[in-house]
Amino acid sequence: MMHTVQGSGERTHVALTVYNIGTALVQDRRLFTLAEGENRLDFTDVSEQIDRTSIQLASRTAPGSVGVVEQSYAYDLVDSYALLKRYIDQVVGIITEDGTFYEGALLSGQGGDIILRTGDGQVIVVRQDKVRDMRFPQLPGGLLTRPTLRWLLDSTASGQQELELTYLAGGITWTADYVLLVADGSDALDATGMVTFDNSSSASFENARVKLIAGEVNRLPEPPPMVIMQSAPMPARAMGGAPKVAQREFSEYKLYEIERSVNLSANEQKQVEFIHKPGIPAKLEYKATSSLYWHPKADFAPNDTQSLNFRQFLEFETDERGMDAALPAGRVRIYQKDTDGAPLLVGEDRLDHTAKGEKVSLVLGKPFDIVGERAHTNFRRLGNSGAEHSYKITVRNRKAEKPVEVRLLENFSGYSEWRITQATHPYDKIDQSMCEFRLTVPPKGETVLTYTVRSSW
Repeated sequence: MMHTVQGSGERTHVALTVYNIGTALVQDRRLFTLAEGENRLDFTDVSEQIDRTSIQLASRTAPGSVGVVEQSYAYDLVDSYALLKRYIDQVVGIITEDGTFYEGALLSGQGGDIILRTGDGQVIVVRQDKVRDMRFPQLPGGLLTRPTLRWLLDSTASGQQELELTYLAGGITWTADYVLLVADGSDALDATGMVTFDNSSSASFENARVKLIAGEVNRLPEPPPMVIMQSAPMPARAMGGAPKVAQREFSEYKLYEIERSVNLSANEQKQVEFIHKPGIPAKLEYKATSSLYWHPKADFAPNDTQSLNFRQFLEFETDERGMDAALPAGRVRIYQKDTDGAPLLVGEDRLDHTAKGEKVSLVLGKPFDIVGERAHTNFRRLGNSGAEHSYKITVRNRKAEKPVEVRLLENFSGYSEWRITQATHPYDKIDQSMCEFRLTVPPKGETVLTYTVRSSW
């Protein structure tokens, strides 16, 4: 004899492992009273975006005592469209926006129209967007108010058991958002990192233990998840306080575990703090990068002059002296205090996954008072496969307060070989195709760099 288990079970534990690829692993434990033999059980309040191929059910009370005979996912939920489909050829009532009441056999509820046949045989067509109320005699069988997993289980033991459901679901995402406040002297910053959860999965997870996985986890292409299309309210934004977050290695990824329970409701966006560190050593820098290439057949223009395109960068380390953490990818907003103490936005950039011990370089924007140009001053051929070019680079600092240091990156990737034969300032050869000059420019002044490069192709 089959035993039907009443109710959806008392939840004893729920845990989420959220990946930054829009997937979450859900572990949901509940208490059920099973009979020996076959049991029919409904497990409600699961995600509408469940990956039905990932579902696992096991008993924690008596491992191996419960076997799954059948498993199904019921997702035909109550909504106006589902009711209209179920009541074809049956009598329903509708009230339009102007208060008119119509009653008759429902012929169709598709295409944006409701078509009724009244008792006298008249056919009435009403636009669905003009309907204020619809009235049905009762809720037809088979429709559910919540997504439900249904099992036919074979249990070798009777009594109360704790069953654990594990599945993957879409619609649960997390991102990292950072706020950096640069100190007045521009040599330090205060950092705050927030985890932003967005739960559009339709399921609520109360008092959940949450782990976050940062990294590129490979997954095979899957069929589209079972998603129930319905209108949803705008997500609410809630600040989740400042729980401690433990960071550790997991396989080839970074794992962040929030050390207290989190309430994550359906259709909710929530933030929790995972990094807060003041006084991180930092540096603001100005960079301009050029790409130098001369084709052997091109004419030499002795007055060829180009403006330098400077960008301001904020740089800091993630080692013990700096952020002292591996940083998951996310958006970074950089602020600096005005004279009245109000923080103002000075730049925004995106951070990639960054291991602990690496340097972070973020673009703030284009500086207003650091300008310059590069002039091509001389040229001579060196046979059929070489040439010598000379350049004059002028950098002006229109700031009145202090000198600035600028970094000029000269890119010679168009040449197979190159060598600087003369330069007024020292340089570093970064790699096979690039060198870097560092210039100090006085306030309200300028600095001139000249150099000659010999190249071949």
